Amino acid sequence: MKRGENMAENLKFVYLLILFISIFLVIIVSHSITPWLKKTCVTDKDCPKVAKINIRCRRGQCVQVF
Repeated sequence: MKRGENMAENLKFVYLLILFISIFLVIIVSHSITPWLKKTCVTDKDCPKVAKINIRCRRGQCVQVF
C-alpha cells in the first residue's frame, strides 16, 4: 500500500516539474522573439516589418499593436 502512494506522489512531482519547465520555456521564447520592440522610432516606417505582426510607433517606441 505504501509503495502505491509513493508512486502517485512521484507522478505528481514529475507532472509539476514538467509543467513549470514548460511555463519557464514559454516565457524565455516569448522574450527572445521581441527584442525589436525596444527600438526607438519617430514614424511607423522606422519600425521593422515582421510577417503577421502589426508593429507601430507609439510614444517614440516600436510596439506590437493587437
